[in-house]
Amino acid sequence: MERGIFITFEGGEGAGKTTVIERLARELTAAGHQVMVTREPGGVEIAEQIRGVILDLNNTTMDGRTEALLYAAARRQHLVEKVIPALESGAIVLCDRFVDSSLAYQGYARGLGMDEVYAINRFAIHDVMPDRTIYLDLSPEVGLSRIQSNKDREKNRLDVEKLSFHERVREGYLKLLEQYPDRIVKVNAEEDRESVYLQITEQLKRYLIKS
Repeated sequence: MERGIFITFEGGEGAGKTTVIERLARELTAAGHQVMVTREPGGVEIAEQIRGVILDLNNTTMDGRTEALLYAAARRQHLVEKVIPALESGAIVLCDRFVDSSLAYQGYARGLGMDEVYAINRFAIHDVMPDRTIYLDLSPEVGLSRIQSNKDREKNRLDVEKLSFHERVREGYLKLLEQYPDRIVKVNAEEDRESVYLQITEQLKRYLIKS
């Protein structure tokens, strides 16, 4: 059996990743593909427990290195318990966030260093990387405004960070885009939902056909 395809979605708060992933999963499933949708941090019970600690609004004193290590731990459990088995079964895995989030948020925005955070995560992921990454790019002001207007979304610890933090997150993602141009594709997430979705499907159609 051929290995499946690992596709990750990245972006700042309010980029609209969840909506896009859900729609894409429905359409790929309808087209006859085996699809698994998951998220980070979380996706499996142990990783979801770690997610609760990371994103708890009460944990504002959490050290940056602690945060990075918790993300890596959740990532490892999620990978071995859910992602790798799905890929081995030939599924298309659509994952909301992966290692690039740690590099942008903790490595760059927290100032821990991208190389240092990547070293932690290399131990966790054992060289398993996405085949393709869709980066939904938008200004932090737009993203945070979307979050504030979404009454159904529960606020977490990252939502209440200062604007300057979210601006650094975006800078981190753009640096990753320069570093991995063959893997990461940028999509303008400030356009209307249909335009964003069409950009994404066009990029993935090319990739899936190539694969």
